[in-house]
Amino acid sequence: MGGMNEINVTPLIDVMLVLLVIFMVTAPLLTTGVQVDLPKVKSAPMQTDDSKMLVIVTADEHVYLGKDEITDAVEDKLKTNARLQEERELYVQADENVKYGAVLRVMAAARSAGVEKLGMVTDPLVVK
Repeated sequence: MGGMNEINVTPLIDVMLVLLVIFMVTAPLLTTGVQVDLPKVKSAPMQTDDSKMLVIVTADEHVYLGKDEITDAVEDKLKTNARLQEERELYVQADENVKYGAVLRVMAAARSAGVEKLGMVTDPLVVK
């Protein structure tokens, strides 16, 4: 009597089914977004006097030019601002919790309005 010449594939199928279930459960967990904590930087405090044109983007994505809210027509308001068209310089201050896309929309509107110098205003990191 000779030995058995066939491979028993039943344990292989069992292992493959277990792996399939594991991957089916973990795959949706891998595709969800991951929150990234951006690093804080040390910066010198900017002189925030009234001589600088400042656009503020709040956490709820409202946009202000000075004290006036311009959320609905950012690009139009920037294009019609005489001081901005003369100086061509604008600073953007955004809340740290605002969505990245909201800040980019304001920056794109400023560029299309003719702004040549675009700066970001940050709060200095307090070091104790």
